[in-house]
Amino acid sequence: MAIQFILNGKPQSVDVNPNMPLLWVLRDTLGMTGTKFGCGVSLCGACTVHIDGDAARSCVTPVSSVAGKKITTIEGLSPNRSHPVQRAWIEVDVPQCGYCQSGQIMTTAALLAKNAQPSDAEIDDALKGNICRCGTYQRIREAVHLAAKLQGAPSKKAMRREGEEPVEQGLSASQVEAGGAL
Repeated sequence: MAIQFILNGKPQSVDVNPNMPLLWVLRDTLGMTGTKFGCGVSLCGACTVHIDGDAARSCVTPVSSVAGKKITTIEGLSPNRSHPVQRAWIEVDVPQCGYCQSGQIMTTAALLAKNAQPSDAEIDDALKGNICRCGTYQRIREAVHLAAKLQGAPSKKAMRREGEEPVEQGLSASQVEAGGAL
C-alpha cells in the first residue's frame, strides 16, 4: 500500500514497508541525502527534518506516521541557500566537518518559526539534542542570533543597548549533557 505525503512542497507516494524509518525513505528511496544518519536512536539530531513544521528525528519516525503530512528536508528549506538560517550559517562560518549541520539548521529553522527572538538559554534548550562533534556550539548560537536578525526580528542579544559590551558566557553544569555542551 502506497504512503502519500508532501515532500518539500511536492506530492510523493512511496510503496515501502510502513515501519521503514522516514530517514531511509528519504535517503534510499527518494534520493534526498542531505538528511544524515548519525545514531539511529534519536540522540544526535543529524536526521532532523520538519514534519508539519515541527523538528522531528527521521531515524525513528515510521514512514506510515507521516501519511498526509508535510515533510521538509534541508533540500527543501530553500533552493539556493537563501533561507536566513542558511545565510547565517555561511556568514558565521559555522561548519567544520559539516556532518551535523543539516540537523542543526533544520532544528534552528523550526525554533525561529516559533520564537523569532530566542535568548541564549532558549537556543541552548532547543539545540541541546543536536550533537556537534567539532564543538562549534558558540558559532551555532551566534548564527541563530544572526538568522533571527536576517529574518526581520532582532535577537535579544542584538537588541542590547548601544555601547553595551557583550557578556561572555561560560558553560553551566546544566549545559553539559550527554549530547555535548552548548
